[in-house]
Amino acid sequence: MGSTPAFDGAPANLVHLQNAKGMTASFMDVGATWLSCTLPLDTGRREVLLRSPDMVEHMKQTAYFGTTVGRYANRIDGGRFSINGEEFQLSQNEGNNILHGGKDGFDKRRWTIEHQTETSVTFGLTSKDGDQGFPGNLVARVTFTLSDDNAVEIEYHAECDKTCPVNLTNHAYFNLAGEGSGAKSLEHTLLMHATHYLPTRADLIPVGEWKNLTGTAFDFSTAKTIGRDFLADDDQKLAGGYDHAFIFDAAYCDGKKAAVTLISPDGAVTMAVATTKPAIQFYSGNFLEGTPGASGTYALYDGLALETQFLPDGPNHPEWGEMSGILHAGETYRHSTRYTFSF
Repeated sequence: MGSTPAFDGAPANLVHLQNAKGMTASFMDVGATWLSCTLPLDTGRREVLLRSPDMVEHMKQTAYFGTTVGRYANRIDGGRFSINGEEFQLSQNEGNNILHGGKDGFDKRRWTIEHQTETSVTFGLTSKDGDQGFPGNLVARVTFTLSDDNAVEIEYHAECDKTCPVNLTNHAYFNLAGEGSGAKSLEHTLLMHATHYLPTRADLIPVGEWKNLTGTAFDFSTAKTIGRDFLADDDQKLAGGYDHAFIFDAAYCDGKKAAVTLISPDGAVTMAVATTKPAIQFYSGNFLEGTPGASGTYALYDGLALETQFLPDGPNHPEWGEMSGILHAGETYRHSTRYTFSF
């Protein structure tokens, strides 16, 4: 990202990791952002993440390329929620709703590099009581580790001195055929161990129903290309494609089993996603058109996001239990997501 100043007027600090097999992963302290992920294929090095070409464009983009988003990933209806009868009004940055933490979310903050080795980096951030309207002083940490079995593991840790919604995720966009390859998200093959998905309104706020996905266009229990049933139903047409929360089969939320498997169009790269989170937002890149990218201006479906998380608008749905994403004062938020690449 060069020497161009970031949101706070100082340049970003970059961290480059490499494992014994030659795989690399790069990060920056602005937004605790996963900037790059290169795989040493026999045919040459392949970059599998989308990103902005420079810091100027990174600050303009609204795709959240590779950033750590919070305090609450995804959308909250009207930017409002109540805890113990007290209503909180949040920073509205997508119409009347709040998306990915608000106008000045964690993606725009400079995180502190707290610890660094050749294969890991830990970023820390303190968010004060009232930040974007959220209650409590929150301390968050995100650790990225590049392992010798070609996995990037992301560990999230947070504590807050007041009860507050907390839902941290990473917003990487993947193209396993290679950034700039011209291959589309729709050409990738996807397998997902999910049982339900959340239909939405036109503004992508869930309507509240958990819809059984068996036999629907949202059913990826048998591997299929993303394009096969693309825009085949009203729920997708409303969202311009896949941009929905999928609820995992609980047996696949142990952080070890692959809950999601993604295969590149050329079959050369497979990515397995394991997580302790109960759900994932699968986004097929429906709004990428015209966004400046590392290799040129991105078009629709040039990448896809697989964001492990609690459920969108969870704070307004206490009936969803732990999936509503409320962290109680004195409790510790601890989750992990692991992206393992085979090539």
